[in-house]
Amino acid sequence: MTNQRCDLLIVGAGPAGLAAARAASGRGLKLVLLDDNPLPGGQIWRARAGQVAAEVGQLPADVTLLTQTRVAAVLGTHQLLLEDATGSRLLTFDTLILCTGARELLLPFPGWTLPGVTGAGGLQALIKGGVEVAGERIVVAGTGPLLLACAATARQAGARVALVAEQANRRAVLDFGLGLWRWPNKMRQAVQLATLAYRPGTWVEAALGTDRLEAVRLRQGERHWEVACDRLACGYGLVPNVELAQSLGCTTLDGAVAVDDLQRTAQPHILAAGECTGIGGNELAQATGRIAGLVASDQLEAARAAQPEARAWRRFAAQLAQTFALDPAIARLAQPDTLVCRCEDVALGALVGHADWTQAKLRSRCGMGACQGRICGQATRVLLGWTPPAPRFPLQPTRIDSLLALTEDER
Repeated sequence: MTNQRCDLLIVGAGPAGLAAARAASGRGLKLVLLDDNPLPGGQIWRARAGQVAAEVGQLPADVTLLTQTRVAAVLGTHQLLLEDATGSRLLTFDTLILCTGARELLLPFPGWTLPGVTGAGGLQALIKGGVEVAGERIVVAGTGPLLLACAATARQAGARVALVAEQANRRAVLDFGLGLWRWPNKMRQAVQLATLAYRPGTWVEAALGTDRLEAVRLRQGERHWEVACDRLACGYGLVPNVELAQSLGCTTLDGAVAVDDLQRTAQPHILAAGECTGIGGNELAQATGRIAGLVASDQLEAARAAQPEARAWRRFAAQLAQTFALDPAIARLAQPDTLVCRCEDVALGALVGHADWTQAKLRSRCGMGACQGRICGQATRVLLGWTPPAPRFPLQPTRIDSLLALTEDER
């Protein structure tokens, strides 16, 4: 197995990773930027060819970009096992910046496994990937600004958005909107994405249908009603991707990678930036990525000069979290027969009564499927108050020949 080496490795080529690479370039370092998607840009710029080209165009020649490459396992404090379409390799680094982003928080409710039901970000990704939704009737539900962005993407693709159901109450959403003057670009975005279909204080109680989605049952206060639809996009915010950081020995705090004001983690050679350090949006991701890149390339004065921008966007992130905090009623939607672990078909009733995740996993196989607890682990955190499972080797499903090559290298 080949062993590649670099001075600085950046994992994740979204807004944070791209900003980090640009900031660290030109300092005589051998830089590697890797991402598991076909193109850089992350979810935020997925399929926006012009935007991606603009960002990648700013990456100088000293940055090696590895796409469709994923981290399969951690082999030491300075070495990772990578996989791509052609095979596997080892990558040894001196300094690492984690820009691993976030994923959607999907919470179980009756009917959430019906064909036609996806996450809000999931529907965006499907549309950007070429799935045809023209003429379809769509309901978008859950919480946070992603709902409006998802609805806009669906409308641009020719779908009819019947409803955008936001679980946060009307007062909280109104106060949030009135405070957006402190972030003018966010106010412009809100105006551009606004729709008459938006309903605060509303959530989906159940997805209805036999072989696929046919309608959704909604609740707003004491009112209950049904809306016919072809697709439901339902997401309850984002969850930082911290599994790689945990495997490397980094500390987490409130579900995110813990960093200081210069984006340094508990491991002296590892920094982290973007959504994996806390959910805050594209601007915060770029600001923290820039700081991490400057610190990793020994530009400390420039990094400190960039801190005020990051602090301003952290204030926005704090307001975002406060406004769109989950209503406790959302955690009570799942019924005893509602699947929580979709990989292993484990219902909520099979989990209630167990003390923690480990006990439930041993007795029900919850979290033992392909996603390795990434979806159901976060769901049980909200529904049952359990601590999500710790990452294990390998970090995700890995080819047998990659593991065999590791054992051969050890002989």
